[in-house]
Amino acid sequence: MLNIPGSWQRTARGAGLLSPDGSLRPTIFAEITALATQTGAINLGQGFPDEDGPPEVLAAATAAIASGVNQYSPGRGHPDLLQAIAEHQERFYGMALDPAAEVLVTAGATEALAATLLALLDGPDDEVVVFEPYYDSYAAAVALAGATLVPVPLRWPSLAPDLDELRAAVSDRTRVILVNDPHNPTGTVFSAEVKRQIVDLAHRVDATIVTDEVYEHLVIDAPFVPIATLPGARERTVSISSGGKTFRTTGWKIGWATGPAELIGAVTAVKQFLTYVNGAPFQPAIAAGLRLPDEFFAGIADTQRVRRDLLALGLREAGFDVAPSAGSYFTVADARPLLEAGEDAAAFCRALPARVGVAAIPISAFVSPEHHDEFSTLVRFAACKRTEVIDEASRRLAASAR
Repeated sequence: MLNIPGSWQRTARGAGLLSPDGSLRPTIFAEITALATQTGAINLGQGFPDEDGPPEVLAAATAAIASGVNQYSPGRGHPDLLQAIAEHQERFYGMALDPAAEVLVTAGATEALAATLLALLDGPDDEVVVFEPYYDSYAAAVALAGATLVPVPLRWPSLAPDLDELRAAVSDRTRVILVNDPHNPTGTVFSAEVKRQIVDLAHRVDATIVTDEVYEHLVIDAPFVPIATLPGARERTVSISSGGKTFRTTGWKIGWATGPAELIGAVTAVKQFLTYVNGAPFQPAIAAGLRLPDEFFAGIADTQRVRRDLLALGLREAGFDVAPSAGSYFTVADARPLLEAGEDAAAFCRALPARVGVAAIPISAFVSPEHHDEFSTLVRFAACKRTEVIDEASRRLAASAR
């Protein structure tokens, strides 16, 4: 085997993709999607919609292409999108931002997260506290920066953090507290008490709070409250979001970061040497989306509530124990009652497409190896498909139990 030195090994190992022999293995998402394709199963594994976004947003992209918005956009982003993001933050959360200094457009939230972590971390003595299970790119980006990931588990069945464990995880080496709220993969929305504790701890050790809020408009049962709106939080918080989930345009990869000018300047210094810029005609289209009326944003949350409840019903009828999902696309279920002797959720999910005709992802794909056993029976299902698709998946799951 060719020996290729470099940080790719550290990055792949952080994401759990490096085999003991040093070879790369595919992500669980690629593996399960391939099984779904081979078997014709309904794919509730990956979190992307199966329908297009609002016509106004699609039309704005088409108009931008036709009118020549096809070259590099300005480095920080199209001025209209920068303005629209600032308007959005004030409209929904009461935060006034300077679009020229406190907003940065990125190639999706994933690039915003990577650029932020690369900007703020500087080697193995720096630690990032993260809630586990976590989106796989977090571990990869932290590893790429050469820093250390410190997970705080979200324990079944509440899928909420233990505050004593959170306090114990934060130390003088903590440079970033990374918060995904609403949370992927669990669907948790963090309580006001947890958010206040995060802010207090960040002040105590002089850490930066980095928030991934891509599901901000898919909070189902209550208005979303960003951490940056809490007293003492804004001056040390980088808030990250994107248009992909809100406007069902995940392939456009238009994201953004907002925060104090000094922090956004540091992120920009790194980001400009990653993609530089991206998606020129899609940027004014997302700006149009951010200015859609309140009815649109209420409607997507209502639609997600219907799909969540339909999926949860099918899962319970199939024999799963189901955790309540307060936001995002995702519902987590415990497959323990359905597992055969010696089977874990990973093996269960590999067999599920052929056995039932539905694909899902084991939660163990989102955890560090040392905590694998704590999550070994949990499965993530994505309820972001059309209602008739969710209905058919629920029927198949329930029928499998009968």
